[in-house]
Amino acid sequence: MKAAVWHGVKDIRVEDVELKPLKDDEVVVKVAWAGICGSDLHEYVEGPVFIPVEKQDELTGGLAPLTMGHEFAGVVEKVGPAVTDVKVGDHVTVNPTITHERWADDVDVYDGYSFIGLSCDGGFASHVNVPAHNVYKLPSDFPLKLAATIEPTAVAVQAVKEGDLRFGETVAIFGAGPIGCLVVAAAKAAGARKIIVCDLSENRLKKAQEMGATDVINSGEVNAVEEIHKLVPNGVDVSFEVAGVQPTFIQAIESTKARGTMVIVSIFARPIEFNPMLLTNTGVKVTSTIAYSRDAFQKTVDLVSQGKIKVEPIITKQIGLDDIVTEGFDTLISDKTQAKILVELSGE
Repeated sequence: MKAAVWHGVKDIRVEDVELKPLKDDEVVVKVAWAGICGSDLHEYVEGPVFIPVEKQDELTGGLAPLTMGHEFAGVVEKVGPAVTDVKVGDHVTVNPTITHERWADDVDVYDGYSFIGLSCDGGFASHVNVPAHNVYKLPSDFPLKLAATIEPTAVAVQAVKEGDLRFGETVAIFGAGPIGCLVVAAAKAAGARKIIVCDLSENRLKKAQEMGATDVINSGEVNAVEEIHKLVPNGVDVSFEVAGVQPTFIQAIESTKARGTMVIVSIFARPIEFNPMLLTNTGVKVTSTIAYSRDAFQKTVDLVSQGKIKVEPIITKQIGLDDIVTEGFDTLISDKTQAKILVELSGE
């Protein structure tokens, strides 16, 4: 079968690979759609970040070169002999997080985690083997194309949970890329009354409005912190840093009310510096998130499949697997009008 395989920086190849033997507790998923994530882009541009290159990953046994793709959905085509709660024909999305504790309902990923599609073979292929514990059933009539966005939406849902956002509170989001826009949708679903989004791109700000932002600020044209304080004089209840650069890290803290919360959602490509007195003088609490609990993932499946979080506007392009480098990764680097690019596999 064809797969998009990571060999190194700027070296992803669509090539023929063999599906590994199925383990007793795994299922074979025929992939319908898969999304390209910002984490995938980091691996392409400056990796390895998560991809194991010198020794096998402790949790998955994976080692580069490996098939990428951790945002995907499809149909179960085969089940291992030990699998009892998943059957052939089930429509599923995949929680790609592998942890030390496999069977707990709400594990702490910070005890150790790896990702299908980054630490072992993933969904940029026609078929992939997945532990049955990592697949989540979907209504058979729910579009699998939309289901491919559930994983990044779960990141946003977990971020909102980490911020302890309450109904009627105010939010500022720095960065209107795919995750930032999904944080908008999650904050809206959680009952935020004012959702302010800051970005340098007018196209991305328009997308944020489409996802539910109440106010947008082009931080390249005005002082974002001052504009936020005009809208919410004492500062927002919760801010989300989703850009991954030093200026927005500081702006997010400065935009948050005294004893409010700033949540780091982005992956930082390099170290940053800031004065801790920004926190000491305000009591702003800083927390972070990288993935999601199993509980948060299941809630996201329910919210998306029931239409309570609208994900369709985040999809801006659909491509074939053969074009994943030029029309996918390279396009995401050069074209900031793009949000979520989906790769069509079976297209079901």
